[in-house]
Amino acid sequence: MFAKHLKTVVMVATRSLDDKGWVIVGGYGLRLLRVVFLLSLWRVLLPETGEVSGMTRDAVLTYTLIAEVFAGQISVRTGLDNALWHGDIANRFLRPVGIYGQFIAEMFGTGLPNLVMFSLPLFCMAPLLGVDPLPEGGVAGGLFLCSLILGIAIGAAFDFIFASLMVLLEQNVYALMQIRDAISVLLSGAIIPLALMPWGIGNVLVYLPFASLASAPLRIYTGTGDPAFLIGLQAVWAIVLWPVAHRLWNANRERLVSHGG
Repeated sequence: MFAKHLKTVVMVATRSLDDKGWVIVGGYGLRLLRVVFLLSLWRVLLPETGEVSGMTRDAVLTYTLIAEVFAGQISVRTGLDNALWHGDIANRFLRPVGIYGQFIAEMFGTGLPNLVMFSLPLFCMAPLLGVDPLPEGGVAGGLFLCSLILGIAIGAAFDFIFASLMVLLEQNVYALMQIRDAISVLLSGAIIPLALMPWGIGNVLVYLPFASLASAPLRIYTGTGDPAFLIGLQAVWAIVLWPVAHRLWNANRERLVSHGG
């Protein structure tokens, strides 16, 4: 079974390179401009010394850069929305592997070229941008990987939950996914660290599952959060959300006929 999933990862990774070179370079160029803009913005807004809400400027800069390096893993997309929209979901049930394994394997395959062609070069050029890309320490780096894996698991569960709700409510797939993306970006801390949000909002948002996608692993990486608390909270959300996702998916997948599936 593992070999089948590995083959899927390789196939999807190579297929994602079928786009024309200028499309790939253009997309990566826009992402680089975005991270440069955000780094410049934080340098203007935050003092060079001292802390703001428990975060130094250097920590925020590292947080921002690493958020872009692992953007594909933080903003998890399994491709389930496209399969529903194009009707390809019907063929997925005929394959000799589980539906969850298929989409999760494709998710990893889609992210591989991004890691090699953009994330690794961005990480290496971080000193040129005046940012220290290294984690707070070796232990922080290891715990970050554990936290990132839990965040990916939670993000995949969200994908199936939102897809199931789309089928149940018979709504346009892209409308719900856009809502999900907007909520995730705002509440996960992927762009603005939750600690820097006004009126103590971040202290509340940290307990929501969206914060487990980005804020938790990035705070561990920069040494600005308690790893035991953050990873524990992520584990709780993963345990809670996957049974919900499984139940909703099984309850609503028979309704896919109304969407051409």
